[in-house]
Amino acid sequence: MTGGAAMVPGLFRVAPRGGSSGWARGTVAAGPLELLPLGLDQVLAKGADWGTIWTMAAEELEPEPRLLVPLGSQELWAAGVTFERSRAARTEESVSPDPYERVYWAERPELFLKAAPGRVQGPLAPIGIRADSSWDVPEPELAVLADSSGRIVAYAVGNDVSSRSIEGENPLYLPQAKVYRHSAALGPCWVPSEVAGPLEDLDVGLVIEREGQDIFRGSASLATMRRHPEELVAWLFRAQDFPAGVALLTGTSIVPPPELTLRPGDRVLVSIASALGGVSLGVLENVVEKVGRSSGAA
Repeated sequence: MTGGAAMVPGLFRVAPRGGSSGWARGTVAAGPLELLPLGLDQVLAKGADWGTIWTMAAEELEPEPRLLVPLGSQELWAAGVTFERSRAARTEESVSPDPYERVYWAERPELFLKAAPGRVQGPLAPIGIRADSSWDVPEPELAVLADSSGRIVAYAVGNDVSSRSIEGENPLYLPQAKVYRHSAALGPCWVPSEVAGPLEDLDVGLVIEREGQDIFRGSASLATMRRHPEELVAWLFRAQDFPAGVALLTGTSIVPPPELTLRPGDRVLVSIASALGGVSLGVLENVVEKVGRSSGAA
């Protein structure tokens, strides 16, 4: 699933053995290689230069550090109904489909806060499905990273885990369907946007494994996205300030069939790579766990 060229640069957040977490540069294929003397918040703040992280002096990193979610104090936001396939799926699941039809064609996009700082899962960390939900799916998505001015500087792989049963019951239940413990994952690293090339050349892939067997495989081209990431970020910054930048999930176009729902122990792998080879954002792998209670009882 990885594909891509060996020299695609990446910015990783790592936990070296015996040390505190930090930031490292490397490549998507090889992983983190050199420990940097600064953090993501610094390079996304006003006046910071994102390009400096690829040229500044750095220390050699010990082999195979643990990968963490590549975020500092950034919030993770998300956009919905940005692909035709997503519009169709959410219309089908909902008892009131009109809101999804309207937002797909409207000038104003759907944007919502997916996770506060410190609440996003990284590579190999567990992702959650709610105990009070009967239909749960991964949503593989392109994640974009914007600096404090709203300029997109990098891309990563994201997973917007969602309860389709809860959202389908009532659109006003969206926060409960989307925002709960371990409902978001991001990684393995940030790839500079200018290196990734045109988004239209990238495909998103999803594999769900259960008991060692693939139970779903799907892919979709980012060329089918109705709203470009720059448009979504511009709307996000209209009435919000992000002094240390922000990450945004841009919507999904891969929807498993209605009979498929995630179970604890499932492995979910999300990839983004050029259909022609040469560029890869890597693979985000997580295992599913159940979170919360099935009733309101304490």
